[in-house]
Amino acid sequence: MSTERGELALVLHTHMPYVLGFGTWPFGEEWLWEAIATCYLPLLGVLGRAPVTLSLTPVLCDQLEAPGALARCLRFLREVRPESHRLDAEAFRHRGEDRLETEVLRSAAEYAAAAEALAALGDGLPAALAAHGMWTSAATHAVLPLLATDAGVALQVQTGIASHRRRVGDWAGGFWLPECAHATWLDALLEEAGVRATCVELTRLFGAGNARHLRPLISEDGPVLWPIDRQTMALVWSDRGYPADPAYRDRHRLTPRHHRVWRNDGGPYDHQAARAVARSHARDFVARVVERVRDGGVCVCALDTELLGHWWHEGIVWLEAVIDEAGRQDLALTTLDDALTRHEPRPAPLELELTSWGEGEDLRTWSGPAVADLAWGARSAELRLLAMFDRPPDAALRQLLALQSSDWAFLASRGTAGEYPRERAQGHAQALARVVQGSDELADQLGELAPELIGWTR
Repeated sequence: MSTERGELALVLHTHMPYVLGFGTWPFGEEWLWEAIATCYLPLLGVLGRAPVTLSLTPVLCDQLEAPGALARCLRFLREVRPESHRLDAEAFRHRGEDRLETEVLRSAAEYAAAAEALAALGDGLPAALAAHGMWTSAATHAVLPLLATDAGVALQVQTGIASHRRRVGDWAGGFWLPECAHATWLDALLEEAGVRATCVELTRLFGAGNARHLRPLISEDGPVLWPIDRQTMALVWSDRGYPADPAYRDRHRLTPRHHRVWRNDGGPYDHQAARAVARSHARDFVARVVERVRDGGVCVCALDTELLGHWWHEGIVWLEAVIDEAGRQDLALTTLDDALTRHEPRPAPLELELTSWGEGEDLRTWSGPAVADLAWGARSAELRLLAMFDRPPDAALRQLLALQSSDWAFLASRGTAGEYPRERAQGHAQALARVVQGSDELADQLGELAPELIGWTR
């Protein structure tokens, strides 16, 4: 048995597409306000307790910094949500469903607490998150291997890095590849931009549970590739993962005003019972990771931050309990930046293929038959701009960045957002065409997006 101490790296990827001024509930600004209330604010109470690798996408930070955005969020939490809770509680009371009424009122108290926490921060939420944000990402979360040109990749990568440097200052070179989408031809472009390390999905190559997932790799062109550990992540993020437990709050079944008051098994939600289950799952998770790294290495458990609290109501409780359990079970927690000082990367296999953490570990989620038109439309727009301009107008570049977001194809592939994702993609494509034709009517439509535009060269 190895005498090297194994470690757990919790990697939280924090992202929201650009929704300011685009649509109404549930996919307009209110989508962001919900994430702030149920995920980002509660998370602040946990981040300082243990080393966590937090990545923040520039497009999320752009929105949090936009003038008036947090004030609108506060109005939503103080005016819209109390009324919607009141109406649902009243309906349950009239039907004599006391337990459901109680849960609605408890939920209302959570939103009221979020409002007070946000008010106490004022406009300081972006800075509070940035204080923990070690890694950055592409400007608008584009799937980089799907971009048509090096110029398009440079625009996404270098703009994202410039955004991070302005907000945070120091940067150790950590860069989250959107959707973990990696191709070896990207490595030289990442190295040129100063990227030191990123995460990749190699389950198809190594096989689930293989010890090679626990060691960093060094690519031929420079950046370190940290394999994510799908075996461990699946404990949390899979159809049969912890969030599917019968005691947890059902995120699919909604009241008339979009509140969640039922358990996964259909019964009335019991918050205290669910918290107890979350702590039990944290003990199980840590015990499994201890076994996973008994011979050393770094187990990289990468999750979308919004899973915790926003999608999985008990997720923040689980995360806090994992930190406590790691201390009790003597599991070392680390950031990926710190882990690189202790773990020498090995040469990456020559047979590395294009991978992602999406369905099939390829790009079908963002370019398969159901969404091929979106992928083709974004690539075509990028190529047209490259052919027409040495340096396109900033308004055109911002529309291109918005069009390239991975979110539109993801939502369309999953069928969970109606027509919203296609409307957004089509809207940005049409706006881009009008800007290129000389119209200035949309020059300020994305004025808060990507204040730094760096990297576009033919």
